[in-house]
Amino acid sequence: QVQLVESGGGSVQAGGSLRLSCATSGYITTAGYMAWFRQAPGKEREAVAAIRRSGGSTVYADSVKGRFTVSEDNARRTLYLQMNALKPEDSAVYYCARGQDVIDPSRANEYQYWGQGTQVTVSS
Repeated sequence: QVQLVESGGGSVQAGGSLRLSCATSGYITTAGYMAWFRQAPGKEREAVAAIRRSGGSTVYADSVKGRFTVSEDNARRTLYLQMNALKPEDSAVYYCARGQDVIDPSRANEYQYWGQGTQVTVSS
């Protein structure tokens, strides 16, 4: 059984940085994607960034391009999201996700495994 555990959330001022981590356990193949999603109160869950396990190609939401970087350390079995130049609108619960047979990495329903989420709050 795949398990995902996020950490690294917190409260920062606008312009600050945070690095989220997602520790993985269980069997994860080299196929598919690992991704970060976020959900703010009253809003739908949205894709932030995704990384393809085979080859390492990445995709980002337009709202975070140039500010966020997704990466994976296979030896540590950990997914990261480096978030720089944070804005108040980045405030949300951030979730790590794993999808095996992903066609559109921005669609939440293509991911089978989810972490419990970590809160990020950015104050102005």
